[in-house]
Amino acid sequence: MAILDYFTKGEQKRNLGLFAYLVKIAKVDDIITEGEEKLLKRTALLLEIPEEKYKEILKNPDAYKLDAPYNYDERIERLYRLTQMIYADDSAEIHEVNVLKKAIVALGFPTENVDKIASEAVHLVMNDNDLEEFSKAIKNVNAQ
Repeated sequence: MAILDYFTKGEQKRNLGLFAYLVKIAKVDDIITEGEEKLLKRTALLLEIPEEKYKEILKNPDAYKLDAPYNYDERIERLYRLTQMIYADDSAEIHEVNVLKKAIVALGFPTENVDKIASEAVHLVMNDNDLEEFSKAIKNVNAQ
C-alpha cells in the first residue's frame, strides 16, 4: 500500500470523527433542527461523507472517535466547524457547549484553556466571524 493511501485513510477517518461529533452536538437535545440538518448536509459534502456513512453516523455517532489533525490550523478549522453546529439553530445551549468542551480536549488543545477557548469560539461564531478571524482570535486566546 502506498504512503498516500495511508494518508487518505487517516484523513477519511478524521473526517468521519469530525462529522460524528457534529452529529453529537446536533443531537444533544434529542432534536436535529432544520438549521442543524442543513449544516450537517453541507459539511457531509465538504468532507466527502457518502450517503450511507451519513445515515450510519446519524444513527450511532458514538461509534466514531474525534482524532486531532497534526496541523494546528486544521485543528482550529475543525473547532470552527464544531462551533458552527452549536449555533446552527440560532442559540447556544449549555449542554451543547459541554460537548464542544470535550471536543476541544479531543482536538488537542490544552485542558487549562478549554473554558476560554469554548467561550471565545461561541462568541466568534455568534458574531458571524469568518474562519480567518476565528483562527486569529483562537490563537490569541490559546496563547494567553
